[in-house]
Amino acid sequence: MNQIVRPGFFPLLLVGVAGGILSGLFGIGGGTIIVPALALWLSMPQKLSAGTSVAAILPTAIVGATTYGLQGHVDWIAGACLAVGIVIGAQVGAALLAKLPVGAIQWGFMVFLAIVIVSLWFVVPQRGDEIEINALTVILLIVTGFITGVLSGLLGVGGGVVVVPVLMFFFSSSDLIAKGTSLLMMIPGSISGTIGNFRRQNVDLRAAAIVGLGACVFVPVGNLFAVLVDPFWGNVAFSLYLVFILVQMLVRKLRAKK
Repeated sequence: MNQIVRPGFFPLLLVGVAGGILSGLFGIGGGTIIVPALALWLSMPQKLSAGTSVAAILPTAIVGATTYGLQGHVDWIAGACLAVGIVIGAQVGAALLAKLPVGAIQWGFMVFLAIVIVSLWFVVPQRGDEIEINALTVILLIVTGFITGVLSGLLGVGGGVVVVPVLMFFFSSSDLIAKGTSLLMMIPGSISGTIGNFRRQNVDLRAAAIVGLGACVFVPVGNLFAVLVDPFWGNVAFSLYLVFILVQMLVRKLRAKK
């Protein structure tokens, strides 16, 4: 009988360092780096990798949101609205996973990523921009969170990849507030997801703790770069990261057809 090899402390720590820097820099959970690293580099089963990543994102999001919040770069009301939507949407997405043609949704999401990648080179938010909160905005933020949650449940994508550009382009948020608010939104989503994964035995708590430890230490480092870098070059860096995600998805789709 084959035994599952438990990844060592230092490889897990390095995965956390990479995830933490990206989380602080782009306002994302880091799952697009953590999951492939655990599955491909450290030979962890795919489902266990995904569940472990969700658990590791919790401390990462807490430290990241706190770091941005102390600098005044979190919109707490917007974050709460997004959180309500994403928690509900994630449950709906998980329920629809077995019913909808996920392939068509994946292609649609890749088209969305391509549009965002191009837009990031031409639309540059100002550092002083803030989200204008009113009744309509609250509803739209909840809907945004809901759609993000559905996509997360269906495709396993991180919420920040969707929410950060949406907050900048459609809610006139600065790049820093979009990133800080995105990290805040991930906290309840990670808690909900980890509880579900733990019940299904799809999370390695030891690995999640080590990855989360490395990420927590280096989230402020990523945040430092995010603050120092000009918004235009921040957009360029984020667009290149989204290109990496898009290529990942395309490669998986093409391999699945063979």
